[in-house]
Amino acid sequence: MKKDEKLQLTKDKLLDATFELMEASEDPLAVTSRQIAAKADVKPAMINYCFGSRENLIYQTFQNRYLNFLGSADVEQILNSDLPLREVLKKLHYAVAECLVQNHKFTQAVTAFVLFKRDLGQESFSFNYVKKHFEGRKTDAECKLIAYEMSTMMQLIIYRKEDIKRDFGIDLDDPEQLRHYIDMRIDLLLGL
Repeated sequence: MKKDEKLQLTKDKLLDATFELMEASEDPLAVTSRQIAAKADVKPAMINYCFGSRENLIYQTFQNRYLNFLGSADVEQILNSDLPLREVLKKLHYAVAECLVQNHKFTQAVTAFVLFKRDLGQESFSFNYVKKHFEGRKTDAECKLIAYEMSTMMQLIIYRKEDIKRDFGIDLDDPEQLRHYIDMRIDLLLGL
């Protein structure tokens, strides 16, 4: 087996082990590097070698699950619809928010990484839609920032969904209340 193939196999084993351990855990943040490495049958140092950190490994595990979700038929249908861009953004963000709510353990585990350590140079999935919406009235940098605000604020709100329910009376586990929150955020950031 070639070196690249071995490395990819190790990465896949680490991703699978991380997913299995986090799914089984009540507190995914409590899953240790040693537990992940043991489950993957690799040395703990391979986590840093392959992913740079345990946090990035957890993020990549979530991203793999999230990308599979984004490739689903429902999301494809939204992307290929003739809806106005604002409505496409609302439906996409609702779909993503629903995924974050349904996978709340992962959301809790990756939020700090996403908010504080993720490379901001990575384009968000909504950037192109935001850019098309503004049709040159905003710079690319402004559109990237708006897309970033859409996704990170949504993730933070869902991360704190129990506090939001207690303090603001908004139950994000309720699909209608979640949809209302998404609509409000998109309208706020895109302007009315």
